[in-house]
Amino acid sequence: MEFYQRPRTLSIVLAGGEGKRLLPLTLDRAKPAVPFGGPYRLIDFALSNLANGGYRKIVVLTQYKSHSLDVHLSRTWRMSTLLGNYVTSVPAQMRSGPRWFLGSADAIFQNMNIIEDEDPDFVFVFGADHIYWMDPRQFLDQHMATGAGVTVAAIRVPIEQANQFGVIEPGDGTKIGRFREKPDDAVGIPDDPSMVLASMGNYVFNRTALEEIIRHDASDDDSRHDVGGNLIPSMVSNGSAHFYDFTKNLVPGGEHEPTYWRDVGTLDSFYDAHMDLVAPEPEFSLYNRSWPIHSIGRDLPPAKFVRDGAQNPEVSNSLVGRGVIVSGGAVHNSVLSPGVRVEAGAVIEDSIIMDDTVVKAGAVIRRSILDKQVEVKDGARLGVDVDGDAERFTVSGTGVVVVPKKGVVD
Repeated sequence: MEFYQRPRTLSIVLAGGEGKRLLPLTLDRAKPAVPFGGPYRLIDFALSNLANGGYRKIVVLTQYKSHSLDVHLSRTWRMSTLLGNYVTSVPAQMRSGPRWFLGSADAIFQNMNIIEDEDPDFVFVFGADHIYWMDPRQFLDQHMATGAGVTVAAIRVPIEQANQFGVIEPGDGTKIGRFREKPDDAVGIPDDPSMVLASMGNYVFNRTALEEIIRHDASDDDSRHDVGGNLIPSMVSNGSAHFYDFTKNLVPGGEHEPTYWRDVGTLDSFYDAHMDLVAPEPEFSLYNRSWPIHSIGRDLPPAKFVRDGAQNPEVSNSLVGRGVIVSGGAVHNSVLSPGVRVEAGAVIEDSIIMDDTVVKAGAVIRRSILDKQVEVKDGARLGVDVDGDAERFTVSGTGVVVVPKKGVVD
């Protein structure tokens, strides 16, 4: 009788980026710890995809402003250790000398001891700040079937966006013929010249192939020590790099949902991803019970909508978290995170309001992102006069006004 033995896997989530393009949301927190969609953090999406797929030996490599991220992981991602499951954060250990991570590949190199101790057959390397559903079992299945050294998850994007991504030019079958970072002269894919295959920043490696290429990269003084910029082109050159077409990935419970992936590395993409959630027919739904996005809920009562004198509360096309109270205010096309208060006559439109923010009576908020614990004074206006707002707050390229944590709008 033959027994099936599941391949041994280790998952590495890269969570060390500074997130400068998300300032001021990253003033005092790591980019993967930025709140998203109400109760979640950005990192919850990568971790949920891995955990839902059954891959529950996960290390999170951290570096910049990692305290809130470490706290979130320790409080939220406490899995049973009975079967060896864990999610643990690993700071820069400086095993290779007194220096921080030089890049994503160097982050892995400095933690090769974890791979050696876990002794996996395959290693997932996922980014920590993308919004998507993905069943990684299907990703690994193709990787094993092709005998690739590395497989890169790829999504189709319009060719005019090619200069924002690492672009894959297909070779024979699923082989990568060429890989270029942010090209201005990208070539469309054969079956749709208006589209290119863009790297999603998610990879699965054979353990031996990863160890070999990582050590070679570490010895190259001319390398930027980046997974996408250095490791993948090297493996394309030796013929061991393949791609996985993300459009073929079917998540349980989401078979009829459109393929969705967003890199929320800028204020505008972060804002747009939230607007995708609140649409009447959302491009990305948080309501798949077969493939949930896991996070920890605060101990708060249900949301409450209160009539204030003659003013009825109005809420439409919005996500409303626990503990929110809307007292005679109006909320449209917005996300209200846990603990938010909206007073009588206040109007919130097309905005993202994070935890414990108070919007006082008569205030108007339009096309704005308010970080945690912001106070909006009576009758204040935000997003109405964007030029005036820019004198006090950050304004994105498309005119979204962003107020930092504990800011005051008057």
